[in-house]
Amino acid sequence: MPIYHRLGKIPPKRHTQFRKPDGSLYYEQLFGTIGFDGMSMLSYHLYRPTMVREVGKPIDVSPKVAVENNMKSMMLKGLDIQPKDDYLESREAILTNSDVTIHLAAPKKSLTEYFYKNTDADELIFIHKGSGTLRTFIGNIDFGPGDYLLVPRGIIYQIRFDDENNRHFITESHVPIYSPKRYRNWFGQYLEHSPYCERDLKLPTELETHDEKGEFLMKIKKQGMMHKLTYDSHPFDVVGWDGYSFPYGFSIKNFEPITGRVHQPPPVHQTFETSAFVVCSFVPRLYDYHPKAIPSPYHHSNIDSDEVIYYVDGDFMSRNHVEQGYISLHPAGIPHGPHPGAYEGSIGKKETKEWAVMVDTFKPLMVTENALKIDDGTYYQSWLEDK
Repeated sequence: MPIYHRLGKIPPKRHTQFRKPDGSLYYEQLFGTIGFDGMSMLSYHLYRPTMVREVGKPIDVSPKVAVENNMKSMMLKGLDIQPKDDYLESREAILTNSDVTIHLAAPKKSLTEYFYKNTDADELIFIHKGSGTLRTFIGNIDFGPGDYLLVPRGIIYQIRFDDENNRHFITESHVPIYSPKRYRNWFGQYLEHSPYCERDLKLPTELETHDEKGEFLMKIKKQGMMHKLTYDSHPFDVVGWDGYSFPYGFSIKNFEPITGRVHQPPPVHQTFETSAFVVCSFVPRLYDYHPKAIPSPYHHSNIDSDEVIYYVDGDFMSRNHVEQGYISLHPAGIPHGPHPGAYEGSIGKKETKEWAVMVDTFKPLMVTENALKIDDGTYYQSWLEDK
């Protein structure tokens, strides 16, 4: 995200001496991706961020694929995922390819016993239910229902929940996640036609600086394996930082819908982009206002992408029976569209109250064992008129 941000104390010039009150040096760290060509930040630490006491045995956490070549539309009952105490253990991968893995999670307990760093992927965590604080080594972000939390790869974090009722829809991306380029000018500023702007973003605040030595467990995800490293100093020992690579939040409630006289195509709902998939937000909005408009989506063929929709709340106008937490999968190569009666029934209606998150991938998604356990089994037949 091309926005400059800073917290805490930093020296007037980078890569120069920055001393503690006792005269010793703070330790500078460059944090960035895409080599030295992508967005980065410089952070300043009380201790060397390299002091490892112990490395444990890694555990395989890669998705367990059940269907590699899927050509069946599916409806997954997402709220059937059972809550678990541990933050990471609560994550259940349901759909995956080489670029992205989609998880459901229902963590009950806050992540406080260890620190977590995903070096494989950016994490886009959609908060369906629950509230709390994302705590990172470069600042904290409060969140609530409807918030997206974008955590770039390599960010060390913990998370504190206000209660045990938490539901997350997580998109784990092996390529960087950005705001759509067409929303920004050459300098990175959001343009006037963008459905959100800088004022809508939740940037890190409340920089925690822990001056602690001891044994601090960090779980690090790399190449589908979960590694356990014990560090000699507290990971949250940053006194200041500045740059462009940092986590942020954005509420789906601040997405301003784009409408028209006739039905608008899905890109008007786009919220995030990558080179491998896009993320869109469906929010309450006025319907099309041409006198002969059909507000319901037209039938369309997913030739280039698999479409995943996570239903958050409200009455989704193109589906006959959808509940909170349901997830539809429409695979590439076959058409899909409104259910019988929805196309005709939308005529004359003035608005929709739906909330949903859509992920369109450019490579086919494989279906995991976890997904088959919550599949309704008959969704692919739901367009038959006798159904």
